[in-house]
Amino acid sequence: MSTTASLEAVLSDAQRIGMLGDRPIDQVIEHAHAFVEVLRDSDRRVIDLGSGAGLPGLVIAVFRDDVHVTMVDRRQKRTDFVERAVRRLGLTERCQVWCRDVAVVARELRDDAEMMQPWDVAVSRGFGPPEATVSMALSVIHSHGRIVLSEPPEHQGDRWPQEMLDRLCVDRVVSETKGVVVLTPKVIPAT
Repeated sequence: MSTTASLEAVLSDAQRIGMLGDRPIDQVIEHAHAFVEVLRDSDRRVIDLGSGAGLPGLVIAVFRDDVHVTMVDRRQKRTDFVERAVRRLGLTERCQVWCRDVAVVARELRDDAEMMQPWDVAVSRGFGPPEATVSMALSVIHSHGRIVLSEPPEHQGDRWPQEMLDRLCVDRVVSETKGVVVLTPKVIPAT
């Protein structure tokens, strides 16, 4: 069975047990593939915040074999499922699954920078309110890292008002890729 077919099977299992909505699996993968499309060639370490059933982390790992993905979710049932999916997809060398709250990961990173390094990219499909998601993502990426988040359907409006982005000290990157927004920490000029 091909890796893509195995991925479809894994996500079908997630859907069957209620960890994934009822959208057709090919659409789920297509949406998660938008995260893959905006990764740079130099991105090597990705953290998936609130990974749930492993999206978009599993899709990133399947389609970018040069990337190490850490998938974080605070619910044991979900991380158990994702750990089995990682083994089933043969991704154990490049994927870690952590059952932790993202705030704990951020604190561990801050408190022990020698043991844990910040990530190049933080991704999330739907981790929490926009401001909280961006704040948490900022706390786990390095100063030149990026944040890639799901966009709501166009009819729901923009959840990234400039005032909020300014308050969080992030810039929105212009991207042609539909379904995601890319944010970067603002560069503060040296004085």
